[in-house]
Amino acid sequence: MDNEIELRHLRYFVAVAEELHFGRAAARLHLAQPPLSQQIKKLEEILGYALFTRTSRAVKLTSAGEVFLERAQRTLRHVREDMEEVRSIGRGEVGYLRVGFIGSSMLTVLPAIFGRYRRAYPKVNLQLQESYTSGVVEGLLKATLDAGILRDGGPTHGLTVERLYSEPFVAVLPGKHPLAKQRALSPRALKDEPFVFYPPYSSKLAYEKPVSICEAHGFRPKVVQEAPQWLTILRLVGAGLGVSIAPACVERIAAPDVVCIPLRGAAVRSDIELAFREGEGREIVRAFAEIVRDGFAHGRKMKIPS
Repeated sequence: MDNEIELRHLRYFVAVAEELHFGRAAARLHLAQPPLSQQIKKLEEILGYALFTRTSRAVKLTSAGEVFLERAQRTLRHVREDMEEVRSIGRGEVGYLRVGFIGSSMLTVLPAIFGRYRRAYPKVNLQLQESYTSGVVEGLLKATLDAGILRDGGPTHGLTVERLYSEPFVAVLPGKHPLAKQRALSPRALKDEPFVFYPPYSSKLAYEKPVSICEAHGFRPKVVQEAPQWLTILRLVGAGLGVSIAPACVERIAAPDVVCIPLRGAAVRSDIELAFREGEGREIVRAFAEIVRDGFAHGRKMKIPS
C-alpha cells in the first residue's frame, strides 16, 4: 500500500505544479507546508524520478514532472466526471429506463407525459414498448421492463400497481344502428347484439369488466369477433360486424361510421394504472413514477379528453 499512488498525491502534486510554490500550494490545500513537502517527496519515491527542481528561490517542474502534470490533471478530471455521473445515476438523471404501455393509454395524457419526462431527463435512454396488459406484467416480472402502464391490471403478486385514472365504459355502435341516436343506453339494450370484443388473454380483468356490465343486466355478450386493437374493433363495428363496450377514451379515434354512447346504470369503470416491481428503489424509476402521477393528476383536473 505504501508504494501505491493515491488521489491525494495527485491533488497535492497538481497544486504545487500549478502554483510552483510550496507555501501557496499548502494554503490552497489547507495544509501545513511540511506535510505537503513530505507527500510530494513520497510521490517522487514511488515514481522513482524527481518531479520538481527546488532552489532557495524557485520551484520548477522537471521534464518528467511536466508530463506527469498533464496525466495527473487528466486523471483528476476523469475522476470528477465519473463521480458526477454516478451521482447523476443516483438522482435518476442518466441510465436506461424501459417502459411498457398498453395502446389505449395513448388516448390519455400519457404521450404528453412521455414528452415531459424526456425533457426533464434528456440523458436517460427511455425505451418504450407497446404491448397488452398481460405482456407488460410479464415484462415487469421478468425484469425486462422497469415500469409499466396497464389497463385494468389489478392487484398482481410481485408488483406495486397504482390507479392513475378511471373512466366509464361506453357502448360502441355502427353509425346506422337503430340505437345510434340515443343519448344514453342501458346495457340491456345490447342483449341480442353480436359483439366485437378485446381478447381475454390481453388482460383478464379488462375483459371481465365489460362482460360484468352485461351480466349485471341479465345477459352474457355473444362475441362473434375478437380483435387485439381498439382501432381495429372500431373499424369492424363501423363495418357492421357487431357492437362493443369500450373505455370512453376510444371515442377519440372513432370514425364517422361509429358512435360512442354513454351507458346508463353501469357502475364499473376502466382504470389506467402505473406498475413496477415490489421493493423498487431505483431513483430512475421513482422519478418516472413521480412525473406520471403528476401528469395524470393534472389531467384529471383539466378533465382528460375521452
